[in-house]
Amino acid sequence: MKPKKEISLRQYTSKLVQTLISSQRERTAETYISATNSLIKSFDRDDITLNEIDISVVSTYEYSLQRKGLARNTISFYIRNLRAIYNRAVDEELIADKRPFRRAYTGTSSTHKRAVEPKIIRSIAQLDLSHSRSIQMDADIFLFSFYTRGMAFVDIASLKWEQVKNGYLIYRRRKTGQQIVILWEPCMQQIAERYSDNISNRYIFSIIKGKNPRQEYLSAAHNINRNLRKLGKNLQLNAPLTLYVARHSWASIAYSEQIPIQTISRALGHNSESTTRIYLASIDNSAVDLANKQVLQTISF
Repeated sequence: MKPKKEISLRQYTSKLVQTLISSQRERTAETYISATNSLIKSFDRDDITLNEIDISVVSTYEYSLQRKGLARNTISFYIRNLRAIYNRAVDEELIADKRPFRRAYTGTSSTHKRAVEPKIIRSIAQLDLSHSRSIQMDADIFLFSFYTRGMAFVDIASLKWEQVKNGYLIYRRRKTGQQIVILWEPCMQQIAERYSDNISNRYIFSIIKGKNPRQEYLSAAHNINRNLRKLGKNLQLNAPLTLYVARHSWASIAYSEQIPIQTISRALGHNSESTTRIYLASIDNSAVDLANKQVLQTISF
């Protein structure tokens, strides 16, 4: 099937983005734009048509990303988003399916351990950051995420005082829509009180001010992770300290404390235990190392 007219990838992506934004899927919209821009830029062009995307184009693009030194998972992320855009166009019968992504890597490789030990969490909590209110808040948000079982930053940014009721924090995960109920602990209250001057703004953390919520959120996420990386270097951590480390650390520590996977799964807001098992498998190998040490000890001379 030959299309009646050539369809611009950039224009088609823009149409998809409008649909995604109207359904409050801003993150997906942003990844589609990023992937589209990346592909077009790699060929040093202003645009490319959907019908031009074939196995040769995808292979050349994948190789260009490898030459730039991008991580395998990052390359896979771009490819998967482009494939999603392409498949939508196929579903709409705008182009014939050439299966251009069939040789591209679209999986997810195991990443370096992201969790930190309890002593690192304690060290962050004990840091004197009074010299900088912004860095203090960034560290507090990291700790708040850990204290609240790995709450995502998108949920922290939009958290309002009215969501703390009768000793519980109640919110819905932006990612899944699942309602999460957390006992409001003193450590959470202590952090919240540092920003009590924002009660009139209703938000616990002064991240969203109402002018451009999405841009304010993205800017804050970038700044927080930048400051956390600096803190991580000061603490001489082997891996970058980011907001996501808080979630991984909570799960890892819970697992090491022999908390049942079913409970950890519920705490993290996962839809199934299988998701949690995959999640935990990438976090900490210490239990396996200990098991091997015990086995080797049985044959020691």
